[in-house]
Amino acid sequence: MNELLPLRKNDAVSTETEQQRLRMLTTPLSLRGWPVWMVYLLALLGLIYILNPTAGWDFIPDFIPGIGNLDEGVAVMMLWYGLVEFFEGRHYRPATQEEAVEAEWEELAPETAETPEPSEMTE
Repeated sequence: MNELLPLRKNDAVSTETEQQRLRMLTTPLSLRGWPVWMVYLLALLGLIYILNPTAGWDFIPDFIPGIGNLDEGVAVMMLWYGLVEFFEGRHYRPATQEEAVEAEWEELAPETAETPEPSEMTE
């Protein structure tokens, strides 16, 4: 007899796995190497696709069972990642060009590196 049994405590998905799944949806795509302009462009296209259902174009007809609404789901995900980029992505990007140059310089020459004293260099 096959019946559904509740998960035991050791069968449950670990919290680390759950956090990784959540991180997939809440990490800005710019941190994964996508150009910011492309993320915003895709979000705009997704918004237009969702808000204009009577435009006459539908990538996958909605009357096909099971897969008919996949194109709307993709459009929602494009919009979602655009919103994540807008709200979360700017926490990771420098606000000005000067901060960007400073951040690049810190990556190239970290402060922890020991620099020789001028007296040591002349010896």
